[in-house]
Amino acid sequence: MALNKNHSEGGGVIVNNTESILMSYDHVELTFSDMRNVPEAFKGTKKGTVYLTPYRVIFLSKAKDAMQSFMMPFYLMKDCEIKQPVFGANYIKGTVKAEAGGGWEGSASYKLTFMSGGAIEFGQRMLQVASQASRGEAPSGAYGYSYMPSGAQFYPGPPMMDGAMGYMQPPPPPYPGPMEPPAEAKAREAAASAYYNPGNPHNVYMPTNQPPPPPYYPPEDKKTQ
Repeated sequence: MALNKNHSEGGGVIVNNTESILMSYDHVELTFSDMRNVPEAFKGTKKGTVYLTPYRVIFLSKAKDAMQSFMMPFYLMKDCEIKQPVFGANYIKGTVKAEAGGGWEGSASYKLTFMSGGAIEFGQRMLQVASQASRGEAPSGAYGYSYMPSGAQFYPGPPMMDGAMGYMQPPPPPYPGPMEPPAEAKAREAAASAYYNPGNPHNVYMPTNQPPPPPYYPPEDKKTQ
C-alpha cells in the first residue's frame, strides 16, 4: 500500500501504462483503524473517489488533505468484506499492509463507505478482478482505457517492470496475422498474368497489354556451316 503516489498536481489519478480504470465511484469515505503510531495522514475521514484497476484499488481525496491519494494492491489486501448495515450506507472493509517505500509502515484496517451507493457492485467486481490477477489472468477491460469516469482527469504513469509490484503484467494483445493485400492489388495481379480456365481447356487467356513473344528460329545445322 502506498501513500500519495497516485495523484497529479492537478488532482487527477495516475495509474501504470499497463493498467486501465475498470470502475470508479464518487462520494466515498475512507477511514483507518488498528494502527500503531497513527501517522497524521491516516487520521480522520477522507472523502473522495475510489478507482478499480486490474491490480489495485486507488482512493483519490477531494480535499487538500495530508492524504491526497492512497493505493492498495491486491496482493497486500486481505479479509475483504462487503457490509450492508440496517442503518447507514453500505461499505467495504478489510486489512492492508504497507509496501516497501510506500510512505508508511505496518498494517491497518480500512473502511470504504459508499455514501451514494455502489459498494456491492464495486466490491463484487474487486473480488473477481483480484482473483483473476492472482492467477495471472488479464481481466476484461484490462487493455486500453475502456472506461473513463465522467469529469475525471487521467494520467498514465511510467511503465512498470515485471515483478516490481508483485504481479504479472498482462500479455500483449494477440497478433492479428499478416495484412491481406487490397482487392485492387489482387485484381491488377490477376490481370497481369495468364490463367487457365478448366471449363474451356482449349484456350489460354493472356493479358492484352503485353507484347507477343519473339518468333522462334531453329538453330542452324552445324554440318551446313
